[in-house]
Amino acid sequence: MISVFDLFKIGVGPSSSHTVGPMVAANLFLASLTKQIELTAIQKIEIELYGSLAATGKGHATDTAILLGLLGHTPSTIDTRMTSNYLSPIFSEKKLNLSGAHTVAFDTEQDIYWYDDTVLPYHPNALSLRAILTDGTRYQQTYYSVGGGFVINEEDANNPDEDHASPTIDRVPYPFNSAAELLDQCDQHRLSISDLVLANECHFHDKEEVYAYLDSIWEVMQDCVKQGCENAGILPGGLDVKRRAQDLHLQLSAEKDQPISKNDKLAAMDWVDLYALAVNEENANGGKVVTAPTNGAAGIIPAVLHYYRDFLSNYSQEGVRKFLLNATAIGSLIKQNASISGAEVGCQGEVGSACAMAGSALAEIMGGTPAKCLNAAEIGIEHNLGLTCDPIGGLVQVPCIERNAMGAVKAINAARLACRGNGQHFVSLDKAIETMKQTGADMSDKYKETARGGLAVYADNRIPTATRGVSVNYSQC
Repeated sequence: MISVFDLFKIGVGPSSSHTVGPMVAANLFLASLTKQIELTAIQKIEIELYGSLAATGKGHATDTAILLGLLGHTPSTIDTRMTSNYLSPIFSEKKLNLSGAHTVAFDTEQDIYWYDDTVLPYHPNALSLRAILTDGTRYQQTYYSVGGGFVINEEDANNPDEDHASPTIDRVPYPFNSAAELLDQCDQHRLSISDLVLANECHFHDKEEVYAYLDSIWEVMQDCVKQGCENAGILPGGLDVKRRAQDLHLQLSAEKDQPISKNDKLAAMDWVDLYALAVNEENANGGKVVTAPTNGAAGIIPAVLHYYRDFLSNYSQEGVRKFLLNATAIGSLIKQNASISGAEVGCQGEVGSACAMAGSALAEIMGGTPAKCLNAAEIGIEHNLGLTCDPIGGLVQVPCIERNAMGAVKAINAARLACRGNGQHFVSLDKAIETMKQTGADMSDKYKETARGGLAVYADNRIPTATRGVSVNYSQC
């Protein structure tokens, strides 16, 4: 089981795999470096980006994320309002202050290499960081950003049977590797999915620590929606996409007490759309979000949680905790048996996974049995199968922002449909997850976060020539 502490991370936009992961990789490289050598012995730093990281890295601020990581900043603690100040010496003076302790010369035009036509064996999101010492020797590490902010190094990749993301499964009281095993554990011990996950988490953490983390995740999600509703303007990157959440929030707030709104049985869905748009506009703007399970799909779980908060009568903080714990079980199954990476399996692994997680979690909140929860998750995946990752201009904007609104509504419908049933479904969740994996393997690479197919090719007619291929500075928004 992947821990809730690993699956839900507080990070920065616009991408968990292309922004958060590379920043984490830079943090890991610094930690590894300082164990081996003195920083003062370093003369030069070089960065190599491969595959999808190179193909869409400029639009995802992959290069600046790595630089911020090398400066010593982390995704969960960085003040995104100060990004320009942090990066200014690198661009204006061509100097990089490693971990704030040692300055080396660094030229972004010469010391960052983009190999978009080269895919390393383990995963399409790969980067190498290299330190050249004053005596000419080199220290190099290769990392893979495998989705959701998860990062493994080359040694991890060469030992795939080892679990590098979270505690080994045989140490938890209720282990499961499949949805069938999860359901069997719930039935055998008469536990809900959330209670089972909590018991596993409490094998390694105090319950108060788990609850405090879950509460912090919910707090960041709520703040992200609030910020998204308050901020207006044009999103960065050259597409000139106008933020819609603020206007939509004003419209819905004005209509809230009007008879036409009160009589509209689907008015709640407009608010769900708003919540999802608000989060993903913040993400596209480089703001602080929660990977749930990725940044590209970060709006779905918060939107459904806000639906629970604002439109269901049984809302409570305890219910939020149960929601996130249940979602953790589903995300863990998908992460371990398929993928949550758009670069690996397309957007079905991002929006599809988030939809399944939110659907299952809401089903439990609505009184659904574990079987009904797994049915909701299966519906969420099944009706996102084949969803491509083809962001226009390599930016997490079109169709990504709107796609989260659609995924959130679909998750609510999945939960409601499952709760009206008996928990039985023709296609099992395990089969749906396996089908997602196979569909991703069969999918052409041009539909997997490379901006070379589908809607992405539309970018050639929309992005001004002067801004194509230019790294986006999200701190200017």
